[in-house]
Amino acid sequence: MTAAGGRYVGQSVLRREDRRMLAGRGRYVADVHLPGMLHAAFVRSEVARGRVVRLDVAAARALPGVVAVYTAADLNPAVGPMWATMYIGAPHPPMRPLAAGDVRFVGDSLAIVVAEDRYVAEDAAALVEVDIEPQPAVLDLAAAAAAVPGGELVHPELGTNVAGAVDAVDEGAWGAICAQAAHVVTRSIVQGRAANVPLEGRGMVASWDPWVPELQVWASTQNAHEVRAAAARMLGIGEHQVRVVANDVGGGFGMKIYVSPDEACILLATHRLARPVQWIEDRRENLLAAGHARADEATVSLALDAQGHMLGIRADHLEDVGAFPIGSISSSTGGVRRYLPGPYRIPHVSYRGRAVYTNTGGRIAYRGPWMFETVLRELVVDQAARTLGLDPLELRRRNVLVAADLPYATPTGAVLDAITPAETLEQAAEVLGHAAFRAEQVVARSQGRYLGVGMAMFVEPSGMGAGILGTDEAIVRVEPSGAVNVYMGTGSTGNSLETTIPQIVAEHLGCPIDDVAFHQGDTASAPWGHGSGGSRAAVVSGGAARAASIELNGRIRRIAADLLEAAPEDLDLVDGVVSVRGTPARAVTLADVAAAVYKRPETMPTDVPRGLEVALRYKPDQPYTFSNATHACTCEIDVGTGQVTLRTYVVSEDCGVLINPMVVDGQVSGGVVQGIGGALLERFAYDEQGTPLTTTFLDYLLPTAADVPDIRIAHLETPSRNPGGAKGMGEGGAIAAPAAVVNAIADALAPFGIEPARLPLSPSDVWELIHPSAGERP
Repeated sequence: MTAAGGRYVGQSVLRREDRRMLAGRGRYVADVHLPGMLHAAFVRSEVARGRVVRLDVAAARALPGVVAVYTAADLNPAVGPMWATMYIGAPHPPMRPLAAGDVRFVGDSLAIVVAEDRYVAEDAAALVEVDIEPQPAVLDLAAAAAAVPGGELVHPELGTNVAGAVDAVDEGAWGAICAQAAHVVTRSIVQGRAANVPLEGRGMVASWDPWVPELQVWASTQNAHEVRAAAARMLGIGEHQVRVVANDVGGGFGMKIYVSPDEACILLATHRLARPVQWIEDRRENLLAAGHARADEATVSLALDAQGHMLGIRADHLEDVGAFPIGSISSSTGGVRRYLPGPYRIPHVSYRGRAVYTNTGGRIAYRGPWMFETVLRELVVDQAARTLGLDPLELRRRNVLVAADLPYATPTGAVLDAITPAETLEQAAEVLGHAAFRAEQVVARSQGRYLGVGMAMFVEPSGMGAGILGTDEAIVRVEPSGAVNVYMGTGSTGNSLETTIPQIVAEHLGCPIDDVAFHQGDTASAPWGHGSGGSRAAVVSGGAARAASIELNGRIRRIAADLLEAAPEDLDLVDGVVSVRGTPARAVTLADVAAAVYKRPETMPTDVPRGLEVALRYKPDQPYTFSNATHACTCEIDVGTGQVTLRTYVVSEDCGVLINPMVVDGQVSGGVVQGIGGALLERFAYDEQGTPLTTTFLDYLLPTAADVPDIRIAHLETPSRNPGGAKGMGEGGAIAAPAAVVNAIADALAPFGIEPARLPLSPSDVWELIHPSAGERP
């Protein structure tokens, strides 16, 4: 199942962007400096829910160096529609640039100060006097979902705290399944709130020139064209009057797909002042107000027959979307239902989901936005195995999809094809040394040591072929010198497109990769695209680059055939040289072809377009391109302290044809590290009043090299049905790692009869599970 590598596709070409990054030559929003540029700072609520009694900005406005202080009365009436392009016409959350009359989470922006430098802006923000009459914060999900008009509501104007719902519950069918099942295993699971924590927080420089008129924006965004569209809507100007540039972006993981209310304030401020305005988010702001994810709780049940064959799965899910979710009203409930069966033969799915508003930071997309279904399914699978007295590996073997099952239509409507879950399961077990570990575990337990092994499997929907995410365009142009320029609407967020897209172009155009320059993230030159996100780049963006390169290759060979007096089908185009097959001395270079096209157009064949540029928009034929993987890890637990030490971590990944194996392994590893953080460390916490407790890295803990074992990655390459055979895989590491780690902990603690029900699991959490009646730790 390994696809043959090409000259460039399939090779671990060194990342082009690393040279400038390692030399400190990255180009970020903070590096943009314009003449007359002003700087912004926000005044933020320190109360989760309450009525604004007084907001006095007089002292701030009087501070020397302050140019403007804007409140909701100034900006909110001036803003146009704020919802994302993808959700126009769909239900969307309330949005406002600044808090008006009340506040709805700690971090809600009350005012924006614009000054000659950031220091003055911060000092002025501290001078703003705010009186807020506190009201009870809506924090409990069940209580919030049950609230009625007149009760405690995050958004009183809506009359409910339920932001969205998915009901696919057939209680009669589920009851019949349970009646015939030999075992029904039920588990309640709470997944902690997480922050995306990119290296670079949000940032924007916006400059409106009313005399042109033109708005120029430099943004830390995954989606430059979305910023352009949103800016035009908000300011009531044409998209042709907006240019957005996204140079290097220091990570996003979903946080930077859409324009936030804070960024809307920067756009409104420059539009009013006709001067450039810069805002660079600090880390406290990022943790407090940039948005959160992963705040979910659910009860899941798995029904099995006496032999351990899965009969059905049921989940009742509550999702916390905070006060102002960015994008849609719900980022995961629909996806959780759709992919709840995962890579198993499960004939029945029952699901009820509620997305609920609370007085907390708004939910945003985060790498693997619907990963909760993998946590639910994989944790209950391991629990079911212990209930049946089976090794979790064996239970998976009895239920995993095999080649003969494919294509497989799940009861939730997904059609899975060109995947290898059974094969990745076996490969992961072999690389891990599963049988040897079980023998070691027996010996260790006899010595009072507690080792555990955990697995998690999933299928990842990637490269969708429908809607706004399902299309991309590539412009590939050969210049008069024979050099190649490629333009796309993707974004540089650490995903290595600067390297992998030129690999695809060089492979299929037939030129040296060093002759290919890739341009992205500038709406003035790039064709419209939905940026980077959703595990779509390899399939959709790569598909566009591949198709455009192939078409241009054919055009070049047709022109060269005329120059060489040969048939196009008798020509090879390799390394920028077109030669007659079998007679390599008869050849012309790309520069020769370009010279003929651009400088001697009268000599060109009349049936060939007179240019060496192809602009081609591509859309996959399938609704989704599925990749799959199995993760497995081992751990050891110190029962005296609750400390969890990960010993080994293995990934068996099938993401189709590997464009750049080194880049793929980097993406997998990065996702695994994020997943380990979600399993063991990262928890954004609020107190009972809705006040954040984790607004620095002293409190919000991230995984370091000391927390992560060596990650061993093995591959299968089953080509997708798309041209080129690639599949998306950018989110898989983060999807599977939390469940694999928690399953390893549960396996280690099996002698204690413990089934962890909450993520993340800190040493204190693990110690309290082991010693439930010991009171507080000494």
